[in-house]
Amino acid sequence: MILLLKRQCQLQQIQALVSRLEFMGFTTAIIEQGSHPAIAILSGLEGDVMTEHFIEFPEVEKVLPFTNKYKLVGRDVKNTKTVINIKGVEIGGKDLAIMAGPCAIESEQQIDSIAEAVKAKGANILRGGAFKPRTSPYDFQGLGESGLRFLQEAAQRHGLLCVSEVMDVNDVACAEKYVDILQIGSRNMHNFALLKAVGRSKRPVLLKRGLCATYHEFLLAAEYIMSEGNPNVIFCERGIRTFETYTRNTLDLAAVPVIQALSHLPIIVDPSHGTGIRHLVAPMATAAIALKADGLMVEVHTDPDKSLSDAKQTISPAMFGELMQTVNAIHAVCGSAQCAVE
Repeated sequence: MILLLKRQCQLQQIQALVSRLEFMGFTTAIIEQGSHPAIAILSGLEGDVMTEHFIEFPEVEKVLPFTNKYKLVGRDVKNTKTVINIKGVEIGGKDLAIMAGPCAIESEQQIDSIAEAVKAKGANILRGGAFKPRTSPYDFQGLGESGLRFLQEAAQRHGLLCVSEVMDVNDVACAEKYVDILQIGSRNMHNFALLKAVGRSKRPVLLKRGLCATYHEFLLAAEYIMSEGNPNVIFCERGIRTFETYTRNTLDLAAVPVIQALSHLPIIVDPSHGTGIRHLVAPMATAAIALKADGLMVEVHTDPDKSLSDAKQTISPAMFGELMQTVNAIHAVCGSAQCAVE
């Protein structure tokens, strides 16, 4: 339920009403609702609580129902697009957020050379895994905290932001010291304890879609994060598991306009994991930008065939440069999805 407040309500009055509602047992959040201040009632509406009970408050002008279960993520609470600003880099704004780098951080020299290369080709965020969830326990598992330190130093040296995956609740505090964006990987989209933990973080969160997740489940995973107080969530479509075996996953590009219709949060696309095949990365990246995705996450390595993780889907800096030329040209024509969806 959304309490649409009178335009003349001052912050002090809004906070007093929030305190009153919470004393009554409701969980609330102050939200944007056009030109009106508003309060979302997220829980505590069991029993015979009626709309009339809230209309009686002098600050309340109108009571609106939620149309779905993703209350903070959905467009009921905000029908304008969220733009996340991280040290001057906007995600969801008019420019593209381009996250590029290796699947796994292998050494200090490796991540630094890749950072230099992707920066030169147009990336603004350096990606790299320090904690690697691998299918086999015998595969390279990442460098841990030292890898995060190498990532941060390389990013700062070359004027980039950085993003890396956290796999466990206990990793969050460590990762916060080094990265600008915390990533929740596909395998952890339903790890609700971890979602709550990053929801209490001050760092923006990149949420990857689960291997078999529906749009509804994807949105509700973001709701877990936002319900803990973190409003800065970025969706990432990275392919889902289907009956097709030629590609690693089936990249569901319909997710871009669907998520934009249902949510105010930005969405980027990962064509590397979405296909698992090097020569498919560029065409799928181009298609994603034509659909007005807010950015890309691409795996890049200076020697792709020797990458310790995901070599078959990793592209070289030269291929990344060609991709960026095409992507920028498409973006110049198609622009970004700035308008609210009616």
